[in-house]
Amino acid sequence: MASIWKHPESKYWYANFTLASGGRTNRSTRETDARKARKIAEAYEAAARQKMTESQIRRVMADLYENVTGTPLASATVREFMDGWIARKRVENGERTAVRYGRTARQFVEFLGERADNQLLFVTSKDITAFRDGIAKRLSPTTANMALKILRIALQQAYRDGLLNENPGSRVTVIKRLGEATPRRAFTLPELSRLLEQASGEWRGLILFGLYTGQRLGDLARLTWQNLHGLGGKLPEVRLVTGKTGRQQIIPIAAPLLLYIETELTAGDDPQAPLFENAFRIVEQQAGRTGSLSVQFYRIMADAGLVPPRSHKTKSDGPGREGKRAQNAVSFHCLRHTATSLMKNAGISAPIVQDIIGHDSSAISAHYTHIESDAKRTALDAMPDVTSTRGSKQDGR
Repeated sequence: MASIWKHPESKYWYANFTLASGGRTNRSTRETDARKARKIAEAYEAAARQKMTESQIRRVMADLYENVTGTPLASATVREFMDGWIARKRVENGERTAVRYGRTARQFVEFLGERADNQLLFVTSKDITAFRDGIAKRLSPTTANMALKILRIALQQAYRDGLLNENPGSRVTVIKRLGEATPRRAFTLPELSRLLEQASGEWRGLILFGLYTGQRLGDLARLTWQNLHGLGGKLPEVRLVTGKTGRQQIIPIAAPLLLYIETELTAGDDPQAPLFENAFRIVEQQAGRTGSLSVQFYRIMADAGLVPPRSHKTKSDGPGREGKRAQNAVSFHCLRHTATSLMKNAGISAPIVQDIIGHDSSAISAHYTHIESDAKRTALDAMPDVTSTRGSKQDGR
């Protein structure tokens, strides 16, 4: 016989009812009224004992919900909801976020297969766990955890919209044991010299910008001439808004980087013209993704002898583009680590370094309302000059 109970920390009644197998289970009624909650509990049990099909259960619960509350029960299939959710994200958070979230949403729909056309109500934590584990085996635990977090966000919206009586993703934990991941590290000065020797065209500039601003590859690839302020004056700066955090960055241009800009880049009449035309085009065509650029940078590192070369493989030969790759200790992102290390080694305080790099810091918010440009300029001037006198003009490569 169905019964109801209330958890001390919840305002809602829970239904305890018998399944067709004879076991008992619990499910929230999302009701604070005991009489209404008892009706829902009895309907749960009736549906479970009769081994109803999904559509029959949904019809019974919809009728009951409307009878109890006086309003129709909102509904959507998994596919319908995910499509609508991504459309909302495109308006609320912008195209880049919508693309990133949409990738996970589509993967989940593909994972469910035909069940994606069933009601969202029937998505379980078991489904989400299997989805998480499948990504972890194919790609990496870190990628799986990110997909799980995005799915939780989507299902939390469904909960707020009244399509779910709880978020099944909230009961699925992240994978804490990430295996033997290779820790990222900073480049050494000799390694930076080797990189610059192998880099040509735009890549020489991207590496210097990465080192002397500490910014991410995607943000640097999008730089235009209007991001550079004060050129020809005493206080030149790079100003940008980061794509990942939306943080506004104002970074003084270090002397080696300024020399590169003045001698190897040619400004046109259009302030919106990109500094790195090819990199800009690639990132725009790939909706903000930097995978192709990362592959190019890996080749430069391989030519410099910093990583083993990768042979070209077909999908049948190896993991392919969507497969799991061995993580290397160095990547373009490690230029951020390098900038951080070089400044800290020069005695620059952590809040100033973090402000330049763009890391959120409790130290900054607790002790500084604003990091002065002079302090940041001093920090960047403390970094060594890794440039070569043999720089060449961009050749579009």
